[in-house]
Amino acid sequence: MNRMVFTTLSILSFTFVELVGFCQPPAFASTVVRRSSLSANDKEDLLRYATDTWRSFEVLAQPSGLPADYVSCEGEAWGSPSIKTTPTNIACYLWSVLAAERLKLISKTEATSRLAQTLGTLARMERYHGFFLNDLDARTGTRLKISPVDASTLRPLVSSVDNAWLAAALLMVVNTQPTLRDRASKLLQPMDFSFFYDAYDRSDPVRHPGLLRVGYWADDKSFYAHYGMLNSEARIISYLGIALGQLPPEHYFRMFRTLPDRLGSQEQVPTGVSREYLGIKVFEGSYTYRGLRIVPSWGGSMAEALMSSLFVPEEAWAPRSWGVNNPLYARAQIEHGLAEAGYGYWGFSPAKSPKGRYRVYGVKSLGTWPEGYLSYDMNGIVPEALQINSTPRFSHGVVTPHAAFLGLRYAPREAMDNLHALAASFPIYGPLGFHDSVDVSAGVVSGCIIALNQGMIMAAIANELDDDYMRHAFSDGTVERKVRPLIALEEFSASPARQTVQRELKTDLLQTVRVRIK
Repeated sequence: MNRMVFTTLSILSFTFVELVGFCQPPAFASTVVRRSSLSANDKEDLLRYATDTWRSFEVLAQPSGLPADYVSCEGEAWGSPSIKTTPTNIACYLWSVLAAERLKLISKTEATSRLAQTLGTLARMERYHGFFLNDLDARTGTRLKISPVDASTLRPLVSSVDNAWLAAALLMVVNTQPTLRDRASKLLQPMDFSFFYDAYDRSDPVRHPGLLRVGYWADDKSFYAHYGMLNSEARIISYLGIALGQLPPEHYFRMFRTLPDRLGSQEQVPTGVSREYLGIKVFEGSYTYRGLRIVPSWGGSMAEALMSSLFVPEEAWAPRSWGVNNPLYARAQIEHGLAEAGYGYWGFSPAKSPKGRYRVYGVKSLGTWPEGYLSYDMNGIVPEALQINSTPRFSHGVVTPHAAFLGLRYAPREAMDNLHALAASFPIYGPLGFHDSVDVSAGVVSGCIIALNQGMIMAAIANELDDDYMRHAFSDGTVERKVRPLIALEEFSASPARQTVQRELKTDLLQTVRVRIK
């Protein structure tokens, strides 16, 4: 399973002429303008973080122009890159090159050379229905048939969300690099996301719900599962497809704000109201967490909820939906780390565990999946029982620095303080930037960094230090014209008002504290 598929439930193509018209270099004159509220010292720290994070991409990048999935940050293996890569990793490298150039970490000449090398390799790579496969050899761009980790056989997978991130990065290259525009446009042209769209069938809405499929197996030519949750990193597919005319606008309103009853149990019984948009009836459900009403994601991770906002000004374009929910989601993660779990640090998102494996972390109460993403590693022991004063204490909390960078826009002071505290308390910061995670109970850090999370860090810093450069590079123009009026229609049932709540406190911390409105 590809790394970006955190959530699973289970039209027209554009011409080359239209694509070039769509991808004119942005004038960065959008009505959405933001200036950083951070101090000069904070900005210096962010630039230092960007410098070292970019150094990790210099190590990750292979002569092919493709980045490795991860690189070791410890012992004799320091600086050793993995063999595997994915379309999302390639996307992270492309936009990180753009960020590094914009922040003056590399020259224009170097940026152009790096981008051209990557585009050249992509042009020679195997594709299915215009899309790239998921398990790739970073050295050559060819498909990996055997896993370099466990020698298992790898089936040829085409992932919709991984290809969407790559398409988004290619779009940014087209918009900002005039000399490479034609080459990037030709790579984008065959990527028609209607291929993954399971059109709504009124006579059989369960089997054909008007949602996007998660992936396509190229060996037996079969699709699997659907992306159902709106609050997911996969909404970048919807933004792209709608902007390019490949997906009908009403598709956006067929995604779930909370799970329908017919799909089984979920973390909490949602409350809300039904509203209609573009003829689609939408249940505007939300969960309650520590008195906050929040539209959940699938597992409760920061990347699910906020990765898309690195490139789309969601809170400005949709002030009654994302404008309410995104800040609340960041706030809830902060409250979990500092108040509910009492770790002293916050930020929970999929990362390389200090134990070595890639794991999904999150705040279980912010996800619909009953099994949930936990904010800690079990480490073979059961977390401590609830202590006096009804305050739960968790053991072996795993904090992921990239999650704090995702929250930088919505809680800048808290994000910077968290990053400073992590770097001061643990050996988590080194020549390649932040290691991927830390067990804050044991003080053990992950022994590597991964391209995906480093890419989110670079994008977040470029936005903060250069007036939302990443957002402008992706969203200015047709994306804003097509997507902004659509998402502006909606009003979530999310609310920052603290309501009277009753908490059922369980002695077994494997079962999340549930919050119910009286």
